[in-house]
Amino acid sequence: MHGRRHRLTLASLGALAALLTVPAVAPAASKPPPAGGAAIGQVIVATAGGLVGTLVLFALVFGHRSGRIPIFARLAALSERVSGIRGWAALPGAFLLGSLTVAVFGMYWDISIHIDNGRDPGPLANPAHYFILVGLFGVLFAGVMAIALPLDGAGRAEVTLPNRWRSPVGALIITACGAFSLIAFPLDDIWHRIFGQDVTLWGPTHLMLIGGAGLSVLGAWTLHVEGLGGKLTRHAEGLPGWTRHREYAMGGAFLIGLSTFQAEFDYAVPQFRLIFHPVLLMLAAGVALVAARVRGGRGAALMAVLSFLVIRAILTVIVGPILGHTTPKFPLYIGAAVAVELIALRFGAEKRPLAFGALAGLGIATLGLAVEWGWTHVFFVNPWPSAFLVEAVVLSLIMAVAAGVLGGFIGRALTPLVERDPAPRWAVPLAALVAFGVLAFSLPMPTPADPIKASITTRQLTGAPKRTIAATIKLNPADAAKDSEWLDVTGWQGDGSVVDRLRKTGPGSYETTKPIPVYGNWKTTLRLQRGRAVLGLPIFFPADPAIPVKRIPAEPQFTRQFVFDKSNLQREQKKGIPGFLTVIAYLVVLAIALALIAAITLGLRRVERTHIGTSGEPPPPAPEPSREGEPKRTAPALRRAPGAHA
Repeated sequence: MHGRRHRLTLASLGALAALLTVPAVAPAASKPPPAGGAAIGQVIVATAGGLVGTLVLFALVFGHRSGRIPIFARLAALSERVSGIRGWAALPGAFLLGSLTVAVFGMYWDISIHIDNGRDPGPLANPAHYFILVGLFGVLFAGVMAIALPLDGAGRAEVTLPNRWRSPVGALIITACGAFSLIAFPLDDIWHRIFGQDVTLWGPTHLMLIGGAGLSVLGAWTLHVEGLGGKLTRHAEGLPGWTRHREYAMGGAFLIGLSTFQAEFDYAVPQFRLIFHPVLLMLAAGVALVAARVRGGRGAALMAVLSFLVIRAILTVIVGPILGHTTPKFPLYIGAAVAVELIALRFGAEKRPLAFGALAGLGIATLGLAVEWGWTHVFFVNPWPSAFLVEAVVLSLIMAVAAGVLGGFIGRALTPLVERDPAPRWAVPLAALVAFGVLAFSLPMPTPADPIKASITTRQLTGAPKRTIAATIKLNPADAAKDSEWLDVTGWQGDGSVVDRLRKTGPGSYETTKPIPVYGNWKTTLRLQRGRAVLGLPIFFPADPAIPVKRIPAEPQFTRQFVFDKSNLQREQKKGIPGFLTVIAYLVVLAIALALIAAITLGLRRVERTHIGTSGEPPPPAPEPSREGEPKRTAPALRRAPGAHA
């Protein structure tokens, strides 16, 4: 009967993994690539790959639980000897970080490919998709591995599953995040069939994909804490140096995950207001750096940023100069990390992590924001203008403080054996509500009631077949770009991208400074953001029979009206979709996302509470069980540590 339960559980996990990687059935591929779902050939190949991966996962996990395949046990024993952390935590944690590295490389490469070349026929249509699929399947694999590895329990916070497996909390968080990311693939295809392609990073299903991957780092971090019996890495004796540095790597990985939401600004093709750039930077810095400092101690915030910068710099060099695509930029976070470290010297980060997080948020929103402001003028294509200084400072301050409190909560949960002062229960929910409110406040992009037009005169620089032009632009009204966040000509999807910040030549008059492509598959627009309005005016668009839409030529002289920018950038979106259907779709995705966040929050609280206990004191060490077939070697320092467990 017990073996039957195992088989049923593994069959369920296997079926889930297979379903998550299968796109919805699509019509045959067309030329140009379809604008509403994957081609049938892509579906067949992706489905076969998902099934093969699922069968391998099924065989390894079942073989480990039955004792017939010892590979997991041997690798876990090796990981434990090398790291000094329980094998059921060390092995999946290392596997997860490797998988995320593969996935994040695929993500940045994929974004650059889509910016340069446009949409493709399906999930396997460009090489970057393989890295994403393999990396995200690896996240799910790491979670299931961590669930299956412990044969005799997984610590004080363990969760007993219906089949009587005893799983670490971190394993469940990783599995949930992996499933959340992978389910975005079939949902994305369904979304495209209903609403058309949404060629933006911030599409709902795209946010699911990157959000699940980024949050899985919290699962790895939790697993690391459970493998140490709740102890701080820096206080555990006998651990090798690389294990201590893995704490910093997790802080850096968490920062990378939270920073992926800024990618449209990294590539200079934002489809939302520029205010999101500093706000998202404050969110990432406040959550990740405060959590890293509370958990890792002195210097941990700086080390997390160093890890972040090394990885992002490597990605930038590979995607840009080496692979020859649009080069992504990246933030520094150095000012934010210095602010966090300085405040921690004067205010106990461990004793009062929530209050520390709020104070650290103030530092992040001052020194951190100032450094990033200057960095955008040095490194980014769209530097932050003085026009939105007041709004950026106010919203960044509110977001940084709220994010710091959330980071303090995460750091507190990851340091369960530290004695600390009580904190108000309302602080964390209020911080989450405030952070969500800042994002919601920044979202609306109304179109002005009074139309804005531009008269454009073009001058040919190179002839067909690769025609490029220079342009002079006259805005009507002349002050339409006054105090604007950006006014530029953007070209993309023509085997490259161009962003030209225009030169002002007089009142309401501007001229281009770079050759502007108007041929082939290039899509070229004049883009303007002023206040809340994000507007665009087509200069050249090719015909696209898959949508279908007609060609918009770049004539020698023309006058056109600015429209909602999204209608230019996302031509593939279908018209006439009932509003209630859109609302339902967004609410479904939001409900799934909130369920994941709630599950992660409950998991973190469980780890903290089960180690501290109701009295606020660490419980006595649990006896260390052993069982034939499970790794028995444990670092001596960990057996002596308070709260150490099997």
